[in-house]
Amino acid sequence: MAARTKARKRALDLLYASELRGESATVALDRAIEDGEGPTNAYTADLVRGVVEHLARIDEILSSYSEGWTLDRMPAVDRNVLRLGVFELLYVDDVPDPVAVSEAMALVRDLSTDESPQFVNGILGAVLRNKATLV
Repeated sequence: MAARTKARKRALDLLYASELRGESATVALDRAIEDGEGPTNAYTADLVRGVVEHLARIDEILSSYSEGWTLDRMPAVDRNVLRLGVFELLYVDDVPDPVAVSEAMALVRDLSTDESPQFVNGILGAVLRNKATLV
């Protein structure tokens, strides 16, 4: 498994767990680092901090593109994978857009429902098509 793929999985774990606990993902990340259990790949921290920094805009975009689904209604895994995917599409210049979408798809294929890949692909595809107007 590639280093950035592992970093995305670890970032998803942190985002998901912190959401379930009702705490900021950066607080969870900082605690893990302080406890010596932090991510070994710096890209994990970049993803978590970036998603948290841009969370309001990312969630606004997701809300507008997820027709018929509120953020609260989405499975938590899907919601957090989408946050990672939108963050990489809009704010990470050194990750090619197809890679960001492909990696998000791999995460939901492995960790979520049978319907999730189609749902996530549809939203990220729409974000990608409209990327120039979203940043």
